[in-house]
Order: sequence, then structure tokens, then C-alpha cells
Amino acid sequence: MTNQTSSSSTSYGIGFPGLLTIVFITLKLTGFITWSWWWVLSPLWISGIFWLVFFIGLVMLWNSTR
Repeated sequence: MTNQTSSSSTSYGIGFPGLLTIVFITLKLTGFITWSWWWVLSPLWISGIFWLVFFIGLVMLWNSTR
């Protein structure tokens, strides 16, 4: 009888941009900051733009090697 344990662990956390967005929203709702909502939510759209540019760069690199 063998005891096989598979330790395949996948962790999907909130991530730094998500945590920063939660902090900014909390500070905005409590009145500590008076930023516009564009800046409060900026960690989300900045990281989204980063990944979009990264993906477009990969596609362009892949197409240039073909």
C-alpha cells in the first residue's frame, strides 16, 4: 500500500493592485483623501494598461519571428 500525496497548490490572491485599490477606496470613503475616482481606481486601470501593452508586445514579437 503506497501513500501518494500530490502537493499541487495554486494560490490566487488579490495582488498588489487590488490591495492598493481597496486601500484607496477605504481612504476615499472615510474622507482621508479627496482624489477623484479616476485616481482612486488607478491601480486597476494602470495594471490593465500594462498587461495590454505587454500582450500587444508579445503578439508583435511573435508575428515578427514568423
